[in-house]
Amino acid sequence: MANNQTLIPVAEPVIGDKELAYVTECLKTGWISSLGKYVTTFENRFADYCNTQYGVATFNGTVALHLLAAALNLGPGDEIIMPSLTFVATANAIQYTGATPVFVDSEYGSWNIDPAVVEAAITPRTKAIIAVHLYGHPADMDPLREIAQAHNLLLLEDAAEAHGACYKGQRVGGLSDAAIFSFYGNKIMTTGEGGIIITNDQALSERAFFLENQGRYSDNPYWHPEVAFNYRMTNIQAAVGVAQLERIADLITIRQRNAAYYNQRLAEIDGLTLPPNQDWAENVYWMYSVLLDDTLPLNRDELRQKLRAANIDTRPFFYPVHQLPMYDTKQSLPVAEDLSRRGINLPSGATLTIAQVDYVCDELIKILT
Repeated sequence: MANNQTLIPVAEPVIGDKELAYVTECLKTGWISSLGKYVTTFENRFADYCNTQYGVATFNGTVALHLLAAALNLGPGDEIIMPSLTFVATANAIQYTGATPVFVDSEYGSWNIDPAVVEAAITPRTKAIIAVHLYGHPADMDPLREIAQAHNLLLLEDAAEAHGACYKGQRVGGLSDAAIFSFYGNKIMTTGEGGIIITNDQALSERAFFLENQGRYSDNPYWHPEVAFNYRMTNIQAAVGVAQLERIADLITIRQRNAAYYNQRLAEIDGLTLPPNQDWAENVYWMYSVLLDDTLPLNRDELRQKLRAANIDTRPFFYPVHQLPMYDTKQSLPVAEDLSRRGINLPSGATLTIAQVDYVCDELIKILT
């Protein structure tokens, strides 16, 4: 494969005939906004996919997080424990409510929140723990649930990156009081933009639906007793989501197949740590992510430059949120900081072919050995 090839992207959506057919139906019938059969169908089917009872679809994943926090009445004076190594939206959505994100470290085994450090971060103001399933690998939920129950705290999941991932045989999203997912264009399944809250708590789902609809009731649509939001998913978005959900098993299988092949090819590179896949987990590899040891001849950013020159796109790991200017806590969270410094996301999407994986691996082996 020549170096003058088209850039291999990190992730791009798979859109086919069903997506086109369902969206076309929306356009032909005029049901293009937040009313229409596909919204309810998508909410119900996605909740069922995650073995939960209720789904509230939203315009994107960040507003799903904010809506969930608002529906739970989180606000000033409340503290919410979360991993620092996450996309900034996890913290921002909590900050929108006036509550305070409290950042804790990650563990090397899963790259997720370390249950061993959570209890020490609990104060009388703590209201919830948010587990983030980073890059498609589940967090270790059982010890987090035990801590939450012992201290009467909410346990929430930010599963934006982990559609279909499993923890001890159960899909993420149904492992807590409530969870959110994102359906941005680079996610395992997409609605373009989009998000959802899923839960088994009927009152919570009804509260979230009330708040995302400008704070109104279906039997009195112009009476607004509270300041609320317009966070609704459109019927067009949901139509894409219904089609994507019908193919999600294939989308996950492709990612897992490619990850297995990456693992086989890259095992020969000394100093390269491959993605986690704990015995209790099923990783769906939203991102195929590796860590570069300091013993290698170049660092992460230098490697990204060389891969870009070979027409291979990559992404660095997220910055730990506790180091970002608006959240700078001056904490030392060594695992999160180390993972962030050494981590790189390689091409991972379901459009990726085995030939492209071979090309990426050939370039990595050439550069690093």
